Amino acid sequence: MTESQFELAVELQRDCIELADWPLCKVLLLNDSLYPWFVLVPRQAGLKEIIDLSEDDQVVYLKESAKLSKLLIEVFNPDKLNVAALGNIVPQLHIHHIARFKTDKAWPAPIWGKFAAVPYTEEQIEKIKARF
Repeated sequence: MTESQFELAVELQRDCIELADWPLCKVLLLNDSLYPWFVLVPRQAGLKEIIDLSEDDQVVYLKESAKLSKLLIEVFNPDKLNVAALGNIVPQLHIHHIARFKTDKAWPAPIWGKFAAVPYTEEQIEKIKARF
């Protein structure tokens, strides 16, 4: 399937802010200011698992994930990065990249479903976009 057939999952459209398009992936910011939480989504239709990508695109996906991880360390200096591809609720292939801090509200527990999201302000969004 081609990029022209790609559509971002409804849940990701609803919950995220689009930041950038990299060679393979759309870079999203989850609209929850409690955590610097980013999502990488390959712009190809019909993907559920990493193995659904061609071998060449799997390598690109891993490189883009590493690039995002390094950027999060550089920009946010977290105590830990959480990187995960779950997809139980949103089956479209995507990888979460979350900068975690010992001082964050959910530390050390997983963040999913812990607290209601606190949306970013426009000013916060613009600051993050400028870093990308």
